[in-house]
Formats: sequence, C-alpha cells, structure tokens
Amino acid sequence: MGGPSVNDEPGQGPRLLRRLGVALAVLGVAGVIALLVIGLAARSVDDSIDRAIARGDPETAPAFTLPVLANGGALGKRDGEPLALSELRGRAVVLNFWASWCDPCKREAAVLEAAWLRIRDQGGVVLGVDVQDLRSDALEFIDDYGQTYPHVRDKGDSVYRSYGLTGVPETFFIDPAGRVRAHWVGEINADQIADGIDLILRGDRR
Repeated sequence: MGGPSVNDEPGQGPRLLRRLGVALAVLGVAGVIALLVIGLAARSVDDSIDRAIARGDPETAPAFTLPVLANGGALGKRDGEPLALSELRGRAVVLNFWASWCDPCKREAAVLEAAWLRIRDQGGVVLGVDVQDLRSDALEFIDDYGQTYPHVRDKGDSVYRSYGLTGVPETFFIDPAGRVRAHWVGEINADQIADGIDLILRGDRR
C-alpha cells in the first residue's frame, strides 16, 4: 500500500490549481514590475549633452573636481591633488572615460596617447577619467600602455552619471569655452579623434 496522493482528499486538486494560478499571477506582476524598473533605469540616463550637440547648441561640460591619479605634472599638479575641470577653461580638452578592465579601452590607448602628443603642442589636453576601477589596476594600466597624459580618478558615480555614460570607453570633446562639441560612445580610432580635435581647436564660437 502506498501513501496518500493529493487526489485522495476531495477538492485537493482544484485547491492546488488555484494556488498555482495565484503564484503565477504574482510572478507575472513581479515580472512586469521588474521590466518597469529596468525601463525607468534606462530612461534615467541623462542625454542632455547629446541632445544639445544635435541641436547645434552645445552646453557647458558638467563640472567636477577629482583627485589626480597619474601624470599630474603635465598640468602643474601633484598626484593625489584635486583637479577641477574649470581649471582647464581656455584649453581644448579631450575627456576620455575608461577603466583598466575594459578591453576597448586597451585597444584605444595608443590612439589617445598619440592625440595627447599632438594636442599638447597646441595648448590642448587629453584627460583620462578612471571609473569603476581599483586604483592599483588603473596605475598598472597607465604604466603598461605608456600613457603620459594626465588622469583623474572617480571613486563614485556622480561624474559618470552627470555625463550620461552608459559604459566605457566614452570620449567627450570640449572646446576652450568649456562646451561639449562632440561625444563618441565606445572605442575611438585615430580618424575619429582627429576630427574631434580639429573641431575643438578651430575656435568656432557658434
């Protein structure tokens, strides 16, 4: 003789079906809520910089003050000393967000170094912003790829969010008036960075 089955009790089958239906309904609601949360998170990305560029009315780059990670001497700063973006007003700035674990960042490293060697002779700056990274890993990356341009480190996410980043690498081209004239998402190549530098060095005051 076997043990009792669910069908041995009158009405047990329908009760289980009702419970299963309730459970599925709860899971369905939870799934909808999860999708809504994901959608809201996606919409929370600040795309005002890109919209301003598209309108032909570039806006001022979001301000920040971050500690110098490496090569601060290029800007008259000691490593660890705070650097405000406003201190670079009057100079063309190529602002590159990166992290040591990012493969595209590794592939574009030589392009950024070459851009720095070009733009510094014209009074411009390439500034790296290390995000979502360990300081030791970031310093190792800078050394391994022979980068001589200055870097700052963002330990939080406020600067990341203010620029509307969706990942790394991303590169912003800021003119001497402090306005973001162009924005490149993802790995950048030599031609793309040359076009961006030409744009911010032209002195176009639109």
